[in-house]
Amino acid sequence: MKIPDQQAALDQAARKRIKASHTLDGDVGYLAQFYREQAGSYNLRNRHGYYGPIVVAELAAAMQTAYLAKERAAIAILDAGCGTGLVGVQLERLGFQLIDGFDLFEEMAEKARETRVYRHVRGDVDLNGPLSEYSNASYDITVCCGVFVHRHAQPDGLRELARVTRPNGLVIASVRKSYAEATSFEGEVRRLHDGGILVPAHCLNGARYYEEDAHYWVFKVPHKATAPTDEKL
Repeated sequence: MKIPDQQAALDQAARKRIKASHTLDGDVGYLAQFYREQAGSYNLRNRHGYYGPIVVAELAAAMQTAYLAKERAAIAILDAGCGTGLVGVQLERLGFQLIDGFDLFEEMAEKARETRVYRHVRGDVDLNGPLSEYSNASYDITVCCGVFVHRHAQPDGLRELARVTRPNGLVIASVRKSYAEATSFEGEVRRLHDGGILVPAHCLNGARYYEEDAHYWVFKVPHKATAPTDEKL
């Protein structure tokens, strides 16, 4: 088999593995097993054709230029669901230096630490619960690439992302198209907007992601979003 054919076969196999993981839905045990097995070779297998980290990082750079007065090197970023650090690597390439991250799986978080682009990475952090290790209004930009893919992650996790982001800061999230349809993601966006938690600023609909397209949302955080959010709207 020629080298291009070998690469095409590897890319196709990687897409099949990722798509299969989506069928695990909310079963965190099976997801943990899947990512534990894939952590060592995840970056290599997803290097070709995985546009999500590039798009999210480029959006962060463009929005920082458009909306935030700080120099890029002084912008504090939280990479929510950082995986093996693919987004962090792209953010550093674009000049961001103050990057923290967390992931649901410790095996993935350890790979992110090995990139050396993060100040700190936490493992075993579930966006479905309170991000108790993170204070209100701690980050200028919060990015989330690849979390709103499996139905384990609920759309109302956006509330916690808003809480840890500073007033007038930005939350940027990729949302797989089939996930958005299955979870009524846009309905949650409307509720957050009506409640003054997040204000949609921009959305790239049906943009390239990986094995299927995704929507890329950019939200601005209004001042009142830093208030406690224990009470559900």
